[in-house]
Amino acid sequence: MNELILIVDDEPSILTALSDILQDEGFRTITTTRGEEALEIYRTERPDVVFLDIWLPDRDGLETLEALLGIDPEAAVIMMSGHGTSTTAVKSIKMGAQDYLEKPLSYDLTIDAVQSALRGREAANGTAVLEEGRERVVPVRDVIAPPRLPLLRDSSEPQRTIRTSSVIYGLGLHSGGRTGMALQPLPPDSGIHFLTLPGSTLIPAHVHAVAETDYATTVTAGGESIRTVEHLLSVLHAYGISNLLVKVHREIPVLDGSAVEFCRHLEEVGIVDQDAPRREIAIDRRYEVGDGTKSLVIEPADQLSVSYLLRYPPPIGEQFYDFVLSSPEAYRDEIAPARTFGFMRDITMMNELGLGSGGRLDNFILVGEDDVINTELRFPDEFVRHKILDIIGDLYLLGYRVRGKITARLTGHRDNIALQRKILESLGL
Repeated sequence: MNELILIVDDEPSILTALSDILQDEGFRTITTTRGEEALEIYRTERPDVVFLDIWLPDRDGLETLEALLGIDPEAAVIMMSGHGTSTTAVKSIKMGAQDYLEKPLSYDLTIDAVQSALRGREAANGTAVLEEGRERVVPVRDVIAPPRLPLLRDSSEPQRTIRTSSVIYGLGLHSGGRTGMALQPLPPDSGIHFLTLPGSTLIPAHVHAVAETDYATTVTAGGESIRTVEHLLSVLHAYGISNLLVKVHREIPVLDGSAVEFCRHLEEVGIVDQDAPRREIAIDRRYEVGDGTKSLVIEPADQLSVSYLLRYPPPIGEQFYDFVLSSPEAYRDEIAPARTFGFMRDITMMNELGLGSGGRLDNFILVGEDDVINTELRFPDEFVRHKILDIIGDLYLLGYRVRGKITARLTGHRDNIALQRKILESLGL
């Protein structure tokens, strides 16, 4: 390991500390406090990775990023800021930055970011996609389309992806750590895939990869896992996003505990139709799982619908909702705003399981003995709507959008996955 790292920051203490960290890991470093000098160093030295601060004394960091990419469109640039915003992070990633780190820098995340940037440069055998008029290399060598199923039918709708790469930052609901994910378009017939950071392990969004269903859905491959995938997958299912790479560190951000922020993000970034028909799973007969008390059934239908009966002790009580996925807008307005919820009585057990560490008063509904403790409900029946949100997300782990009528009674993630496995088992898969 002898790669050259350029560090650009106006704080000498940052230059020294970051340089020492990287040199301890075997990298060579060169430093400067000025953007203009950074550009000249890049032209002459061609460093393998650049750490670039947002705020510089002589020029804006984003302007410097743009100039660096003008010199070398494949420059591996990691942006840094001690007082940046999510808007700045999104803008820098859209412009072509490899990553965005907040100060104070974490040792592990810093090294992970460097290694990920180096892998990106080396991914000559990766999948190429068009991003904002120029070709960028996606560091994925093994993107494999979801398996073809006998129940697949071509839809009149096209496959879809997002218009350009983007990034979302937030907390992990169960890990409690700050996490982020980058969304990157993929070509037709690629499917939905997760790429772990920093390990670069590719995990297909498929039921075969599901490892855990306690309080959330976790997918695993190669010894690495991504937690809480159901909210994002729910939005992708509803919006018909067929092909997408999701680069993420350990857990999908929980944001406000619902899926509505993901909806807004996709609409802001833009969704594009692709030149291939969307394939959908047309349920051919009745499939059912359950134990008598609870049940989950899917039957043939022309479009996806979910009817859910929920029953908890007061203050929730019994709730029922019937939702037809007629359009992304219907999903965004009726289902996406419904937040995840938890009970005061379960907090001790969840902590013992290492779950729920990221739960704050603004990212889930906390239910006490007599009332909701921390918020005003967005719907009187917000709890049952969130259960429908989870079903739509988990169901996308079949790899394709689904046509079928779902009737659910008192079920959860484990039942959602069990139903999919029963469908695949009936097909000999």
